[in-house]
Amino acid sequence: MTENKRITIKIAREFTECPGGRYRKNGPYSGEEFRDDHLIPKINELADGQTLVVDLDDGDGYGESFLEEAFGGLVRKMGKSVIEKIEIISNDEPELKDTIRKYMENANG
Repeated sequence: MTENKRITIKIAREFTECPGGRYRKNGPYSGEEFRDDHLIPKINELADGQTLVVDLDDGDGYGESFLEEAFGGLVRKMGKSVIEKIEIISNDEPELKDTIRKYMENANG
């Protein structure tokens, strides 16, 4: 039995306050880097029934390319079933939750 059903990753604290572009080749703190070096390893650590909470607050803005590559790319790499394992929190920009959900649902995975 899992003691904690939710594992949280706060982007501004654990990755960067200033997210970059889509790919690593576009510079530091890309969506590709966040997905491959942070999201996927955290998801792979989840036990059955656990959820990964991604907290977007305190970041200095998230570009569409960053979000699509991080979250849409996550579905392309891991499949649609990963959508149920992710919860997005953004009190600073609540609309980002719906934006990210659309990227994930529209990705072919």
